[in-house]
Order: sequence, then structure tokens, then C-alpha cells
Amino acid sequence: MERRQFILRTAQATAAAALGAPMIARAWNSPAPDTFSFTQTPLPYAYGALEPSIDAMTMEIHYTKHHAAYVKNVNEAIGKEGIAATDAADFFARTSALSAKARNNGGGAWNHNFFWNCMAPGGKAAGSKLLDAINGSFGDVESFKTAFTDAAMKRFGSGWAWLVLREGKLAIGSTPNQDNPHMDVSELRGAPLLALDVWEHAYYLKYQNKRNEYVANWWSVVDWEAIAARLV
Repeated sequence: MERRQFILRTAQATAAAALGAPMIARAWNSPAPDTFSFTQTPLPYAYGALEPSIDAMTMEIHYTKHHAAYVKNVNEAIGKEGIAATDAADFFARTSALSAKARNNGGGAWNHNFFWNCMAPGGKAAGSKLLDAINGSFGDVESFKTAFTDAAMKRFGSGWAWLVLREGKLAIGSTPNQDNPHMDVSELRGAPLLALDVWEHAYYLKYQNKRNEYVANWWSVVDWEAIAARLV
């Protein structure tokens, strides 16, 4: 029995060497070394840093379970389906040709990386450049917040609310599921500046079915400096 196992393992090793590293990577459902894959960026603050707006348990589950699963699943899809994207922009530019697994999990991986970096403990103030852009597009900050909140509240089921830069102007909208404004199939196109996750897993432990309270409290942790940095 030991001799048979030795022969089998030797044959497997010889075949792997002949096929090369790219094929070995694909055999383990991982992208080849020269193929783009998604990563989960480190959370830029502690799980409890956004309390009381977002509680520590929700943040931990959201980051370590939901977000981590999206990253794992999209990279599985990239490996199994042979998706040879050069970067996230290339990946999303042909979303219409991707499987549901690649589309949904790729969106979930990217959207959450972006979402974590839209927030900061205690929030951060907006500079004059961003205020001028908001005032020019929506009249004033309160009108902007009202419009953005409306997009978040009217997104039926699961999805996202977005502020985007489109043809030099700010626009507000929403997308279903894990779609984002980079996707060629998106209901809303543009360069994302701000995102809000309105999936129930983002707020249900603390707010239950009260999405309106979650959205209202979320404004206190918005990182306006990060939005301004994206406004180019």
C-alpha cells in the first residue's frame, strides 16, 4: 500500500512540474499568478470604533464573515472560469459576460472595501472644494443628505446607495444586490465617491427593520475628507 501511494504521489508531482505553476494555481481554484484577483483590505479602524452608529458585533460579522466570503467566492470564480482581468476596472467593464457568482461576489468584494473607507470614527469634516461641489449640484448639504437618504430608503430589498461623479457633475442613485457604478450593466454609472450598504446584514442586529434609523445615524461617521479626495 505504501509503495502504491509513493508511486501515485511521484506521478502527481511529475505531472505538476510539467504543467507549470499557472496550472497548479488553477487546480486549487485560485487565479493564476499573472491574473487579477480581489483582496480584502484591512479594516481601517477597530470593530467598535463607529459605535453607537454601527455596533461592534455587526461590524465584526460584516467584515469577517460577509466580506471575507465575497472575496473568497469571487477568486474561486476567477480561477474556475478562467477570468483574465487586468484589474477591477477591467473585471467590471465586462460584467455582462460574467457568471452570477463572479458578478455578485466581485461586486461584494469591491463594494465593501470601498464602504469601509467611506467612514471614520466620529466622522470627518468636508472641505470647501467638496462643499462647493455639493452646493452646486444639490443646493446645500441638507438637500444632498435628503436626496441620498431617499435613494437609500427607496432601494427595494438589498443594495447600495451611491454618490458618483459623472461627466464632471455629482449624481445620486442606487444599485441592487452587489452591483456598483463601475459595472457595464449598472443602473447607475460614474466614479463612486460615497457608498452606503443597505443590505439587512449591515444593520439588522442593532436596528432590526428600522433602516431609516440606520441611515440617519450613519451620517455621523461619514468621512467627508475621503469623499473630497476622490473628487478629481
